[in-house]
Amino acid sequence: MAALLEEIVQSVELWLKLIKKPQPYVDPNLDPVLLVPGIAGSILKAVGDENGKEERVWVRILSADYKFRTKLWSCFDPASGRTVSLDSKTSIVVPEERHGLYAIDALDPDMVIGRECVYYFHDMIMEMINWGFQEGKTLFGFGYDFRQSNRLQDTLDRFSAKLESIYKASGGKKINIITHSMGGLLVKCFMSLHTDVFEKYVKNWIAVAAPFQGAPGYITSTLLNGMSFVDGWEQNFFVSKWSMHQLLIECPSVYELMACLDFDWEHIPLLELWREKLVDGNSCAILETYPPLESVQIFKEALLNNTVNYDGEDIPMPFNLEILKWANETREVLSRAKVPSGVKFYNVYGINVETPHSVCYGSEEKPVKDLQELRYFQPRYICVNGDGTVPAESAKADGLNAEARVGIPGEHRGILCDHHLFRILKHWLRADHDPFYNPVNDYVILPTEFEMERHTEKGLQVTSLKEEWEIISDDSDTQDGNRKPLTSSITLFQDGGNKSSQAEACATIVIHPRNEGKQHIELNAVSVSVDA
Repeated sequence: MAALLEEIVQSVELWLKLIKKPQPYVDPNLDPVLLVPGIAGSILKAVGDENGKEERVWVRILSADYKFRTKLWSCFDPASGRTVSLDSKTSIVVPEERHGLYAIDALDPDMVIGRECVYYFHDMIMEMINWGFQEGKTLFGFGYDFRQSNRLQDTLDRFSAKLESIYKASGGKKINIITHSMGGLLVKCFMSLHTDVFEKYVKNWIAVAAPFQGAPGYITSTLLNGMSFVDGWEQNFFVSKWSMHQLLIECPSVYELMACLDFDWEHIPLLELWREKLVDGNSCAILETYPPLESVQIFKEALLNNTVNYDGEDIPMPFNLEILKWANETREVLSRAKVPSGVKFYNVYGINVETPHSVCYGSEEKPVKDLQELRYFQPRYICVNGDGTVPAESAKADGLNAEARVGIPGEHRGILCDHHLFRILKHWLRADHDPFYNPVNDYVILPTEFEMERHTEKGLQVTSLKEEWEIISDDSDTQDGNRKPLTSSITLFQDGGNKSSQAEACATIVIHPRNEGKQHIELNAVSVSVDA
């Protein structure tokens, strides 16, 4: 009896747990998805080689700048193409918990206040779980050491192993890859160098906000001034721009994001300098402009004496020509990439945000006197349309055979939590089962009524047609419901020269005002022809 009661109690407890925490919906028909982040989009941990002690060094709030400088600062090794940490006693690893999703979800899981500023794929992961995806079965992540080149063989080997493991875990289903930003370059490198593996395991590749031809304005100022990963008050508790600058100056991945030299830009990205010059013995300010290739000389001079002090030793950190050479070779690999047969490629890029394209330092009133002081100047940008980081022109120019290219309004990292993007992804991943959705134009035309009647009356054949649709889009503007519907009519008459070929058709269309993202349309048509 006691054993039976215990079983009853356990059953009730299990039942209560199920009620308290309902099991998420799982769609067994979905194909697996692999999420690949961009630069700075993966958690990095430093692991002691001797004691195995782990500590998160990217991203963190407490002691963020100190840990960043002591554990992540590095130097490029041209022999291996690898960026090697200055701390020889630790190794940098990417955590693999939650099938790789932990590393690309919230980059500082311990952060409570303002946690949204360190979200990466978090919103998308939550959204996809609601669609029926399941971690470890149909949803996976691939984090990587973003300091390294996008074609570093170690990273590509890990990526290959990841594809194989997902393929097996999902029961032999091919994989949908969703990349963000620089992750698109990593996957394109892999596709170029390991086409057979890519074709074997991949079904669709969806690139989001990828800098296929570079991010010229953003990278120019990054190489000269550094960058801030977060904006607003949170950056006061984060890694300084100077510390970030000293890291990125030795990162091949950053050089691989420079403006592509072979691309036919609508407007060539420039580095502009107001320089103080002597003309006829008089000092004046002259505006100098440098296209991408000529800008290299400015980078060299500006960073000629750049050094960092690490563990009491001054280490030179000039503009690295060895890395530039490596990056140019990466560009050649990228230019040879082709989408294998059987794989579909989709490209989503951000628009409607002012995006740095050309960069200007100094002014006519305060010209640059010493190039080595450029790092202390505040850059001014000449902007183009894009996502705030990557120009739309660059993101669109994937050089691949694409099934669709869709531009949506959004900021570079914010686009990952945009519901417009979610609707498109849901359709391409076949998680919506909605055959009427058009992701290119972002609306649904939903037939709501269809009636057709034919009859013969006094030698005339009469056909009447009535159709109704609802167009559903993300337009949140609510118009006045009291506005009158728009009505339009058209009449067509055909005379074939004899009674047997005469016909007349009249149609009336009524378009009702949009209300809460929906617009109702009615069509009434009647045709009358001579009954032959």
